[in-house]
Amino acid sequence: MNYRIKKVLLSSFVLLMVFSSVFAKDKRPNILVILCDDLGYSDVGFNGSKDIKTPNLDKLAHAGVIMSSGYVAHPFCGPSRTSIMTGKYSHVMGAQFNIPSNSEHTGYGIPLDNKFISKELQEAGYYTGAFGKWHLGADAPYHPNKRGFDEFFGFLGGGHRYFPDQYRPVYEFQKENGNKNIHDYLKPLEHNGKEVKETEYITDAFTREAITFVEKSVKREQPFFMYLAYNAPHVPLEAKKEDFKVFPEIKDDKRRTYAAMVYAVDRGVGALVETLKKEHQFENTLIVFLSDNGGKLGQGANNYPLKEGKGSAYEGGFRVPMFFHWPAKIKGNQVFEHPVSSIDFYPTFAALAKVKPSKRRELAGKEVLKPIMEGRNPHLNDMLYVLRHRTGLSDVGARYNNWKILRTSNNPWKLFYIKKDISETKDRSSEFPEILKSMVEKAEKWSKTNEEPKWFHSKEEGQLWHNMNMPRFDETFSID
Repeated sequence: MNYRIKKVLLSSFVLLMVFSSVFAKDKRPNILVILCDDLGYSDVGFNGSKDIKTPNLDKLAHAGVIMSSGYVAHPFCGPSRTSIMTGKYSHVMGAQFNIPSNSEHTGYGIPLDNKFISKELQEAGYYTGAFGKWHLGADAPYHPNKRGFDEFFGFLGGGHRYFPDQYRPVYEFQKENGNKNIHDYLKPLEHNGKEVKETEYITDAFTREAITFVEKSVKREQPFFMYLAYNAPHVPLEAKKEDFKVFPEIKDDKRRTYAAMVYAVDRGVGALVETLKKEHQFENTLIVFLSDNGGKLGQGANNYPLKEGKGSAYEGGFRVPMFFHWPAKIKGNQVFEHPVSSIDFYPTFAALAKVKPSKRRELAGKEVLKPIMEGRNPHLNDMLYVLRHRTGLSDVGARYNNWKILRTSNNPWKLFYIKKDISETKDRSSEFPEILKSMVEKAEKWSKTNEEPKWFHSKEEGQLWHNMNMPRFDETFSID
């Protein structure tokens, strides 16, 4: 063999061995996001629940850091998830409404010029998996497998029935009778674009697939990023009999079913943690737990002591149960009082993976892990926003250090010292008009970065938007 060819082959072999060695010793942490759907602020033990048992979540929370001021960036499902994936407010890309049901072949989906955190991590050498609810686009370009996930198991819409033996016959009957518009809640689950014939209660199915993913990741010798997006306890309220029996003291059927659905999530988390321990991945896995928005009042949820719930700009709409757990790095038994938002996950996860996001300057969030470990406010002198469009004017809330401004529909602006008034009971606007004015001006400036909605939850909603000349921000941000 030619000497030069031998030298090239030897060099290639050495490089391959070096790469393999480095890869095998990749000590970057696994990242696991566990997301619930419409979970109430006080519907977990670590946030004070008296009637719903969540022993596995509580154990993780108390061994980590509980975020008493954990926020998401929107009080509805789809836009909230958008912010988790993009590190931006959904409003700046025209995604401030839920993608409508049965949205295949509509072209609706989070704009492709927004790189998901999953894509960043996948390109950085992470094995990536999404399990459960998607709600970020059902057409092919917006599918999870196209947005940075090696594995996807779940459903693409905004919700789903829980028992296959109940929803499958309805789906098959409608399909056999030529219905071309079968509701998302009835469609088969899928794995990487192919329909699967699921037999388990779907909360358990998502747990099962998450466990399998962890086992696969160990064999691949890659750190993993998992997005485990349970749809529980989102409606319809459907629970397993054995979970329902755990709560005989709860007399209200809705509350009891809701509690059983949360308990099923907790069971799943417990099983997943056991797998992480068995595979020697527990110590070096960052677990982030939260809800996508506040609990839905009237459907079993309890957001006490927060006011209102899902869909609201009051704290009950977007302040959520949240904790960080990472035994290798985070000291346990802590409660972190400063605000942490879901928009912070993107830059935080990217930093852990040792990558610099390609559009770093566009991110709205901050890297929060270091401030959390040092006990300092990662959002000192930053504004955190929530904006929900209503028919007419919009609901707006914004937090700045320990203050919060709020405007709902046609009511005047209010100011709360949120650090001491978590229930938003005392309006301080007449005492501190300059603080109110300054914060409203900042919120109005932020609103100018918003884009027109690219879709609406329903046709009627879109018609109202245009008929009423929305968003009418000049009126919304008027203090007079």
